[in-house]
Amino acid sequence: MAKPKKGKYSDSLKLPQTDFAMRGNLAKREPDFLARWEKNNLTQAIEDKNKGNKKYILHDGPPYANGHIHYGHILNKILKDLVLKFKSMTGHDSPYVPGWDTHGLPIEVAVEQELGEKSKTMSRNEIRQACKDYALKYIDTQKEEFKRLGVFGKWDDPYLTLQKNYEASIVKALASFAKEGYLYRGKKPVHWCPTLQTALAEAEIEYKDIKSPSIYVRFAVESSFQASELNEKLDGKSLSLVIWTTTPWTLPANLAVVLGERFEYVAVPSPKDPNDVLILAKALAGQVLKAIGVEEPDESTWVDIPSENLKKLEGISYQHPFIEKPERESEFKIYFADHVTVEAGTGLVHTAPGHGADDYKVGVEHGLRVYAPITGSGHYTDDVKLWEGKSIWQANKLIPAHIHETGHLLNEPGEKLKHSYPHNWRSKTPVIFRATDQWFLNVDHNDLRKKSLSEIKKTAWIPPWGENRINGMIEKRPDWVLSRQRLWGVPIPTFSCNDCESSTADGDFMSHVAEVFEKDGADAWYENGGKGFIPEDTQCSHCGSKDLKLDDSIVDVWFESGCSWLAVCQGREELDHADLYLEGSDQHRGWFHSSLLVGIGMTGKAPYKSVLTHGFVLDDNGVPYSKSAIEKAKKAGKKSKYIPPDDVIGKFGAEILRLWVSSTEFRNDIPYSQAILTGLSDFYRKFRNTSRFILGNLGDFDPNVTTKDTVKLNAIDLYALDKLEHFVFTVKQAYENFQFHHVYKAMADYMSTEVSSFYLDVTKDRLYCDKPDSERRKAAQYVLYQIGSSLTKIAAPILCFTAEDVWDHLPKAKGDPDSIHLTTMPSGSKLDEKSERQSTWSVLFKYRDLVASPLEEFRAQKNRAEQAVVTIAPPKADHATLVAHQETLRDVLLVSQILIESPQDDTNPKISIQKSENYHCERCRLYFEVLAKEPADVCKRCSLALN
Repeated sequence: MAKPKKGKYSDSLKLPQTDFAMRGNLAKREPDFLARWEKNNLTQAIEDKNKGNKKYILHDGPPYANGHIHYGHILNKILKDLVLKFKSMTGHDSPYVPGWDTHGLPIEVAVEQELGEKSKTMSRNEIRQACKDYALKYIDTQKEEFKRLGVFGKWDDPYLTLQKNYEASIVKALASFAKEGYLYRGKKPVHWCPTLQTALAEAEIEYKDIKSPSIYVRFAVESSFQASELNEKLDGKSLSLVIWTTTPWTLPANLAVVLGERFEYVAVPSPKDPNDVLILAKALAGQVLKAIGVEEPDESTWVDIPSENLKKLEGISYQHPFIEKPERESEFKIYFADHVTVEAGTGLVHTAPGHGADDYKVGVEHGLRVYAPITGSGHYTDDVKLWEGKSIWQANKLIPAHIHETGHLLNEPGEKLKHSYPHNWRSKTPVIFRATDQWFLNVDHNDLRKKSLSEIKKTAWIPPWGENRINGMIEKRPDWVLSRQRLWGVPIPTFSCNDCESSTADGDFMSHVAEVFEKDGADAWYENGGKGFIPEDTQCSHCGSKDLKLDDSIVDVWFESGCSWLAVCQGREELDHADLYLEGSDQHRGWFHSSLLVGIGMTGKAPYKSVLTHGFVLDDNGVPYSKSAIEKAKKAGKKSKYIPPDDVIGKFGAEILRLWVSSTEFRNDIPYSQAILTGLSDFYRKFRNTSRFILGNLGDFDPNVTTKDTVKLNAIDLYALDKLEHFVFTVKQAYENFQFHHVYKAMADYMSTEVSSFYLDVTKDRLYCDKPDSERRKAAQYVLYQIGSSLTKIAAPILCFTAEDVWDHLPKAKGDPDSIHLTTMPSGSKLDEKSERQSTWSVLFKYRDLVASPLEEFRAQKNRAEQAVVTIAPPKADHATLVAHQETLRDVLLVSQILIESPQDDTNPKISIQKSENYHCERCRLYFEVLAKEPADVCKRCSLALN
């Protein structure tokens, strides 16, 4: 029923109100709440309230401290906050310790650019101090930006990977691995970034499409090998091996050509020399011939090579296209290996042990050099006389041109292939495989890989596909490249011998270094040339020399962050373990991955119980929603616009971003646009208006006086409370399952269907028109208070500012705290759909729906619903229920009168509507058989209210 229009009795409808206007104005009002929470130390108050209760620890994955926060940060931090606000409101001891990743390349490179030439005159620790200052500056920036989102946490006591205790924990972990024999020094191909001149791990690689040279190169088999040994039809022919590569720059490092034993090979006439035959995998021969200019390959000219004859090529020498003779006897020979495929190429693989993982394995098996004549910056050494000093990218043009001139290139030198190529995910530049001396962690030692795969199965992965993803990565990953040739990070505490150049990783020495770092920090490693770290009587374990020096490598930052459970969870009394890791899905290869390996290696267990992942923020065109990605998309002709988070918060407030996060199915990639934010404002307006209505009718309500024991609830009130309990139960289940979009939807549906469209509608009459202390009005107020209180608590993790605003104006029961965030979530209970009450309401709602259409026709004739007299002739099955709840149905339908006729045999009820002939009350607008005597134009109820 709508509130009566203004008239001569309108003053009598002005009930006690609150001063709660519930205007949004969030951008200006949210900072006031933040200031209040900080002044009252709300985070500590929440922790104190739940101290001693069951712990639930979400361990924060450290974001990188090198700029303002972006939408990925916003998504991640708000998701974490939703989890922890809910857990705290369900009584869990859930302190949140935020952290930052503060070492590594992006900071060091940015500082180098800022310092310029000045860096050449600075000591290593002066440069490290500049890096530290840079990181701390952005930690302060990001900290304030995260707090502005309404994220609660121990912001004044975060963890930083540059803290002394954290650096010491990293070295303790290294010491543990060293003592157990996991660490070794070796020269093998690793991902190498020529731009930043350092090794990289798998987790630091991303793939982008590039165009590379596509060349088919001929290697002549030594003339002493008779082609007839492969097939007598080849008698008198010369033989050539054909390889395909997109990295011509690796050809100077070629030491072998490898075939596969599983495949069939053929000899085909060379289009450039009929007397020369090319050895190719049969499955690829046709496409190779087309690639080198044969438009219609003639298979009748191909000669099959029986497998038993093919093996005769094992160990046979070939002539390199531009290197006259091998350095060792084992080089420039043909071998067989399992990694050869016929998916692309020729079925013969150019093998450079210094520039490829599979190549390296072949080299180890056959005693080949781990040869990589490339400097750290990607230029040839003096070993490559033809192109000494040239960059590998220059060589990609120079080498094809050269072998084209000498007749070793079978296709045109300018041909290109677009393909996926590894890049440094920090510098965004291409990387190469380059053999260098590095520290490695053996992932198969002591069954580390097997134990990790076992622990993966014991962990709850949300969504479930995360298990397969990380399982596949652990299953196939190579040994971990731990060392980096940079300065800004934690040194790997090892030493090497100046005489024999061997390196030593001594666990006891590392433990000693950890104690020093705990006191003085990792800068101590670089002070005074490292003097004092190595005891005077220490000898090289390989040659006995005492001429030793400290190594310069720092540890991979992923190893650093992988130690966070040790440094933080086990290093802080308030944490002690991790129930949940929550990060983006890219962390299966990153933090989840490194934490798992460090945890298993040190304790035999995964450092987490559950792992939850979210997708990436995309715009309407599916482009990652970042400034750089949007600009790149615009150049490609896609319409898009990047709006900085500060602009959104400055206009709409942070609450709109919290709503955005809660409304999305974050396990997938998350769409973001202004249109989406505009749509979310409808939900916010619904919540605000619902709350305003409830508060407006509770101005004279005291929950300490009007309780469940003191009010008489009617059928509608009891139904509303049942639905409230079920709503709370449903939403809490969604929170527990991290289904925040279900919370959002359930709140929207509940406010629209059960609150606004039903209970508020059907109780307006008694709220506005009954006298203030009537039983019916007090009952409605009691129910409204329960709805308002529960709805506000349910909304608090999401709408943390607005819920606090509502709570400020809700009447308080004895013991209620000042902040909504110090309250406890309502319990809730699942609705018993088979209960007698629910059976009754299923009948009443059936008739509400049946009456809706004829009632709409009645209104269309310029009548009001309050004038309607509804007559129902129900079937026998419904008759008793309708008679017993005749007045309830009238209130539900908001009509003047309900008449129930005798039951009928027909199962289809008959419904008719007539206009009431009764008297109209000028105050409540309902119709009655008689009105009051004084005033004479109102009903008896309104007369009592007016008097």
